[in-house]
Amino acid sequence: MVDVKFIRQNVDLVKNALQNRGSSIDLATLMDLDDRRRAIIQKAEELKAQRNQFSLRIARAKGEGGDLEQEKSEMRRISDEIKALDGQIREVETAIEAFVLEIPNIPHESVPVGRDSSDNPVVRTWGAKPQFSFAPKDHWDIGENLGILDFKRAAKITGARFTVSWGAGSRLERSLISFMLDVHTRDHGCTEVWTPFMVNRDSMTATGQLPKFEEELFKTDDYFLIPTAEVPVTNLYRDETLPEEDLPIKLVSYTPCFRREAGSYGKDTRGLIRQHQFNKVELVRFAHPERSFTDLEELTAEAENILRKLNLHYRVVTLCTADLGFSSAKTYDLEVWMPAQGVFREISSCSNFLDFQARRGQIRYKSKQGKKTELCHTLNGSGLAVGRTVAAILENYQLEDGTVRVPDALKPYMGLDLIGPIG
Repeated sequence: MVDVKFIRQNVDLVKNALQNRGSSIDLATLMDLDDRRRAIIQKAEELKAQRNQFSLRIARAKGEGGDLEQEKSEMRRISDEIKALDGQIREVETAIEAFVLEIPNIPHESVPVGRDSSDNPVVRTWGAKPQFSFAPKDHWDIGENLGILDFKRAAKITGARFTVSWGAGSRLERSLISFMLDVHTRDHGCTEVWTPFMVNRDSMTATGQLPKFEEELFKTDDYFLIPTAEVPVTNLYRDETLPEEDLPIKLVSYTPCFRREAGSYGKDTRGLIRQHQFNKVELVRFAHPERSFTDLEELTAEAENILRKLNLHYRVVTLCTADLGFSSAKTYDLEVWMPAQGVFREISSCSNFLDFQARRGQIRYKSKQGKKTELCHTLNGSGLAVGRTVAAILENYQLEDGTVRVPDALKPYMGLDLIGPIG
């Protein structure tokens, strides 16, 4: 959530930032609401001062034995008016909060201005594209031919955009989860945390999924199925104050993720790229404001390290203003090479939210210098999306006979050198 005070003091800057994002939000409405709130507060304060004066006069008159009825009547009138104004203040503040919840984060000055994903600059690439002496197949064909991916039975028992994994396909998914968690905890110093897979409305609001993206979410009567571990893990410290010396707090969590993908009909409908349910290992950090962009570089490098250990060719791009996520101030996307289609596909997004989520969730830290508390900065990134990593391995490690080599880093987890057809 963007601070209303910041918006008021930097209206032109915020207007320009929203235009660069492609947002149509009209700040004039917010400024009118804020002006109204301040005017009502000023009037209420003036009346409270008058009430205090009447209270003093009544106290003096009591000692002198004078008639107090007129003063008491006037003080009751003023008190009733103050009560009415306090109600108006609450109504206006509720309207302001609802309005501000719809405003996306302000892009950091280092984020390039752009119109869409085609304007995302490439920061770096790593590795080389695999060379094939045959036409590489798509991962869904490889998986179905080997009998390790089953989209038809998943559609029968649930619906489209779900998958059943069999045999080595299940083992590959499970091995990747364990491998990623081991690397992040052992090599990157993260603490693993296991959270509920359903959260309440306050948790979704704190991380920016609500109110804007409610149609993208699966929900029960009381809870929402999480779209990413970012939601429960970030909310672990909602309404809490952390010691400054504990920052940064580095957490990693595996969860299944659930998304309606309501706005993506017709996109990546085949295979594992855009599923309603998928597995993901998520990195979350709570950082000191003075070094959160250093933390972003470190977190991104940790996600990259997984791809490097799996020897998968990838590139890093910076998202431009129009492609930036709602809550993010700056995002790097990691895109892995998919040889069958000859394209890079997103496999991780690593973002710095500054104090946007922390303000919504009231996540603070206490300075070592005194009693003052400040808002933390929050960050997260996929470390990695597991289903998309499965797809990348099937395509990049495929052999001409339809089998798939197991990456060296996964052999201790898989207990296999080669994924062959289920007999």
